[in-house]
This record gives sequence, C-alpha cells and structure tokens, in this order.
Amino acid sequence: MTLIDETPGRGLGDVGELYGSFAGRLEQIVRLDVRASDAVIEDACQFAWYRLLHHSHRVHRETVMAWLARTAVHEAFKLMRRGRRELSLDAALEDREEPAWATAPATPQQLLEYRERIGELRRLPERQQRVVWLHAFGLSYSEMAAHEQCTRRTVDRQLLRARAALRDQSPELG
Repeated sequence: MTLIDETPGRGLGDVGELYGSFAGRLEQIVRLDVRASDAVIEDACQFAWYRLLHHSHRVHRETVMAWLARTAVHEAFKLMRRGRRELSLDAALEDREEPAWATAPATPQQLLEYRERIGELRRLPERQQRVVWLHAFGLSYSEMAAHEQCTRRTVDRQLLRARAALRDQSPELG
C-alpha cells in the first residue's frame, strides 16, 4: 500500500500495516458493541477502513483505532436499521409455502386484463394515482402519509375515493 501522510507525529503510515495490526481487533470491538450478523460486522469494518482512506489527513496515528471503531459501530447500527426497514426478497421467497416458480404464468387474456386495470388508474387524479401506487408497493398508511406530506386520514380518504372511482369505471373489476 502507499503512504498516506508522511508528516512526523501525524501520519498514519502504511495502511496495509495498520490493517494487518488492527483489523482483527477492530472486528472484536465492533462485535462487543453491536449484536449483529457476521455480514453486518464485516461490512461495517470494511466501510470504516474505506472511510479511513478518505479521511486520513484528519486522523492521528495515536487515535486511529478509536476512530475506526467509532466509524464501524456507527455504520453497523445504520446497516441494522436499514435491514429492519427494507424487505429482503430472498427471505420473503424462503417464507413462501410454495416456490416462486410454482405459480402458473399469466395467460394472454390475464395479461390484457392487467393492462386494462393499470390503464384505468391513469384516469384517476394524480394524487390518488400516487397513493394507489404507494399502497400497491406495500407501504403502510403512515409511510404513505410521510411520503405525501399529509395525514393518515387524508391517505385513507384518497384511497377510498380511488377505489370508488375504479369501481364506477368498471364494476366487473372493482
């Protein structure tokens, strides 16, 4: 690896040498502070090393371990929050009773019907379209309200109006 900073008393020296010296200890520290999977711990530690390369001019050699640990722990918590917030498609497929490929493909008639239904959404007011799509994507009423910057009651009313309009447009599909 290359030298990051050669200023006496301030430089970090060879990052490869630092990595060899501190990588195992950094992982232990993060494991003690954060209860997470191996993948999260490893990702957080690698992120800390990457950020060290970017911020090497600001980090003193005497404090590099503390800086790495703080950065890695912060990143691990961030990854865990993101993991709770985002749905893992692999986990969703594993939870299914039947494999994803076991469902029969849509017939041309079904595809045409789906296209017509989506086309009917275009006739709704833009705000109702957005709320219907957010609902279709699986967002909760609170998440939709935050996205649309309105109240949950407004989201509920917009969805009710959209459903009623869709029922009026095509009673057999509603």
